Amino acid sequence: MTIRYLHTMVRVLDLEKSMAFYALLGLQETRRMDSEQGRFTLVFMAPPGQEDCPVELTWNWDGDPGLPSDSRHFGHLAYEVDDIHATCRHLMDNGVTINRPPRDGRMAFVRSPDNVSVELLQRGAALTPAEPWVSMPNTGHW
Repeated sequence: MTIRYLHTMVRVLDLEKSMAFYALLGLQETRRMDSEQGRFTLVFMAPPGQEDCPVELTWNWDGDPGLPSDSRHFGHLAYEVDDIHATCRHLMDNGVTINRPPRDGRMAFVRSPDNVSVELLQRGAALTPAEPWVSMPNTGHW
């Protein structure tokens, strides 16, 4: 038997805000599908050169009253980054809360506008722990 990863689907409440969040992480729109009959839009976003590893953002045109306010039933998306300190600084400078700072120079967690937990992992060896991350407390949950 052969199995191949296709995508991770995330329901979103505000398509533009969610796309902007994933763009801050470096993902780009790779394809889009609008369904008049189903009244939804699917936007696939992936890191450059990794179009086979997309996140599918599903936006229901008429809202989604059944969508939980806190998507804890979903684990998280995980992305490897070249410099976790610079990535977290970039996200923070753009208004994203760092829920679990990279105190260890290796791992951080943030949340999308739809409460999807996103894990960021340092590529290769952990960076030397540094401020402001070392003394920054956790915020909320991830």
